[in-house]
Amino acid sequence: MTQEAMADQSADTPPTIVQKLLAEFLGTFVLVFIGCGAAVISGVDLVATGFSFGIAIVIMAYSFGRISGGHFNPAVSVGAALAGRISWKDVGLYSAAQTVGALVGGFVLAITLLASDAGWEFGDPLASNGYGDFGNADLFGALIIEIVLTFIFLLVILSVTDDRNRAIAAQAPLAIGLALAAIHFVGIGATGTSVNPARSIGVAFYSGGDAIADLWLFIVAPLIGAAIAGVIYPLTFGRDKDPVPGSGLNFGSGGSSDPGFTQQWNQGYGQQVFGQQQPDQPIIQDGWQWDPASQQWVPAQQPGGAPAPAPAPAPDQGQQGGWAPPAGDQTQVRPPQ
Repeated sequence: MTQEAMADQSADTPPTIVQKLLAEFLGTFVLVFIGCGAAVISGVDLVATGFSFGIAIVIMAYSFGRISGGHFNPAVSVGAALAGRISWKDVGLYSAAQTVGALVGGFVLAITLLASDAGWEFGDPLASNGYGDFGNADLFGALIIEIVLTFIFLLVILSVTDDRNRAIAAQAPLAIGLALAAIHFVGIGATGTSVNPARSIGVAFYSGGDAIADLWLFIVAPLIGAAIAGVIYPLTFGRDKDPVPGSGLNFGSGGSSDPGFTQQWNQGYGQQVFGQQQPDQPIIQDGWQWDPASQQWVPAQQPGGAPAPAPAPAPDQGQQGGWAPPAGDQTQVRPPQ
């Protein structure tokens, strides 16, 4: 095998789930370390903090987006699942990797600040989120702000990563990063801006009791905003492709959204999505193919449209143990005799 062929084969090999989770871990680690670090060191300067979070997303999405999709945020994973882009099984794995990455990022940031004598101590706010006495917005205001900002963020992400927007695919990370920066300009003065449960968890436990007490809102509100966007986007703009197995409202069904698994699911098990059989997987039995348009059996076609070799005659309908439809197909029509 030539070196070029080996390179092509390597490029076509999909990333493993371990590689995806490592990418999500590293991306979330960098997001928390750079974004929250800029907030602490700059004294929560609006422009510096907003652009630091935005730039961190841009560079991590360009670096790891081809591996894991570049979520770095449990809310993004939830919205993507409801939009049919990722399975719920992978949402759980991604969220765990993102949360661990955020916690490690917050810990490394705290140790760095202590070692650099920056005036920060454990228990001081570490760019943590809050409301009421710990923020400028009250409970209801913080809830609404975080839901709306996350909703906007997810709409941008789902739109620029839509396969029908291939003309701007290369600029998608830049658009997402600018959206996150703009969102921070709006939300920093109210809640410190979360729109990311992992980011909030990653620094809350190093910031003292108030940050921990308020943490629930910055987990619940982003997930609600993301869920609304994940449902509304495909209803409004349609889908760029069929939902992956185990996504959308099919909680617990299907499995991983790994391309290899998805292909096996489609070809071997007659994938059901929202109760509809996928039309691109014909039912073939003993050289006969079921034609749903005419509701009858026709000779199976080879790739390219050439007729297949003459199929073997079907067993006599009255013969004991005769022909039966393929497993999972409840059609009672027999192939022609």
